[in-house]
Formats: sequence, C-alpha cells, structure tokens
Amino acid sequence: MKAIETTGLCKQFKGKKMTRVDALKSLDLQIEKGEVFGFLGPNGAGKSTTIKLIMGLLKPTAGTASIMGKDSSTTDSRRQVGFLPENPAFYDYLSAEEYITFVGSQFSMESSLLKRRTEDVLKRLDLWEARKRPMRGYSKGMVQRVGLAQTLVHDPDVYILDEPMSGLDPIGRALVKDIILDLKRRGKCVFFSTHITDDVEKVCDRVGVIVKGSLVAVDRVENIMRSGVEGYLVHLRFQDSASRNFAGIEPLRTAGSTSEFYVSCSAFNAFMGEVNAAGVEVALVETKRRDLEDFFLSLVNKP
Repeated sequence: MKAIETTGLCKQFKGKKMTRVDALKSLDLQIEKGEVFGFLGPNGAGKSTTIKLIMGLLKPTAGTASIMGKDSSTTDSRRQVGFLPENPAFYDYLSAEEYITFVGSQFSMESSLLKRRTEDVLKRLDLWEARKRPMRGYSKGMVQRVGLAQTLVHDPDVYILDEPMSGLDPIGRALVKDIILDLKRRGKCVFFSTHITDDVEKVCDRVGVIVKGSLVAVDRVENIMRSGVEGYLVHLRFQDSASRNFAGIEPLRTAGSTSEFYVSCSAFNAFMGEVNAAGVEVALVETKRRDLEDFFLSLVNKP
C-alpha cells in the first residue's frame, strides 16, 4: 500500500471564451511510506492543483487519487493526514493555542494527550511565548508556523504541505527542514511542493518535476546529483620544482606550493595516475557537479 498514489489524474478548467485549460495532465505518481518527496515546479505548473485533488478539495476531470489506500474523495482518507494549504488562513481572533487545540479536537484526541501535544508543537515551532495572543497580530512567518503546528498536533502518518517554507526567514526555514527530517526518521511520509530547489536538495529522497501540468521527471535526488558530475577540482601540493603539468592539463592557479587543476571526468584516472607516479601530494579533491537547480531549469526550459 502506497502512502499517496495517483493514477491518470487530470484536471481541466474553463478558460476564456469557453476554452478548456489543462491544469493537470494524466498524473501517475506513487509515494512510499517513510519517504520525503519534493514536488518541484515553476509558478502555475500545477503543484497546488495536484495537492487539492489529492486532498479531495477539487474533483478530478479524470483519474483517481488515494491516501494510505483510501480514495481521497472520502473523509476517512484524511484522518491520517497533516495538511498545510498554500495560503493558510485561520480564525484570527483565536490564539495559536486555541486554534491548535481546536484542530486536535477534530481528530478526537484525548484531552490530556491533546494538551501535551499542543504544548509540544507550539514550543517546537517557536510559538510558545505568543501562544495566548490573537493570531491577527502575528507576522506572516508566525502564521505559517501555526499552519505547520496544526499539521503536527495529531501525529499523522502522511504530511501534505503546499509551499511549507513560504514567508519564513532563514531560521524558520532551517527549523522546518529539521522537522521534515525528523518526520522521515520516524517513518512518516512527507509530500511537499516548492519552486525552491535548495529545499528539495537538502531533505528529499525523491523529486518530481512538473511543467505546464505534466510530470516531466521523477528520480532520486542522489541519482540526479551523481549524474550531474562534470569534473573535479584537484589541489596538489608540491615540495620542489617538479613539473606542474599532468595528462596535458595545466594548473588553473598556483599559490605558493599548491596548484589547483580542473580535471574532466574522462581525464581524471589518467591525471591521478601521473600524479601518483610523480609522488605529488594530493591536498584536496572537490567534485564539480551540476546542481539540482540546473537540472530543474534544463527541464523547464526544454523546448
């Protein structure tokens, strides 16, 4: 049983002059339990539409979606889900403590457990000092953290987060990444959308890239990073006036006794063989790779 699964999921909207707009085109996606999956795409690519379909907030034009084996059109499918919408909006006359308690009560949590969990999540999201204040006085980042707190309070098995780091400062972003990694360690499934590649690179097992409503790539982050290796920066430390040319490669720069070389993947073995034969000390080898942002942009800009 998959944590989240979609089969042939489509959504069309009516555009101007009765035209049909394909917001999502035949999405087939399987996300495992215990997996952190990043859903990456530019603005307007279909990320939020996909999440609303999975959560049963929109009715698909075609196809199906399920959560923990249960059809997402049913209320029962959402009992083990923590959901953060793209633009969370709350009853702003409530305090964070009152709102989190209200959310937990909707999941029939026992009162002492709910009280303990509410305290835990408010402290974890750095909202404890402001817990009694009405949310109308909260900053955008604080409201976003309340949204994350309400996904955590009932300790679900699946988390579906739409742009969870939107509006957060660097400290808040780091906190959310730590929370996602902790959920992964505890065997939870986290599915989150973003257009920021660094978020995906730091915490995800796999990434799916959606462009103009179509899923154009799905792969493990480590595979993308490995396949993107373009060459190596090799730092060599010389003890004397030995030759500083190996496999026909001249140094990029020299500072004192250390020279830096750029070596392509194809030339690396020959280069290192000559360095070893010459008895030159290797001070450092750095991998030069195409990062996830380059991979993403290559797909978005593909004709």
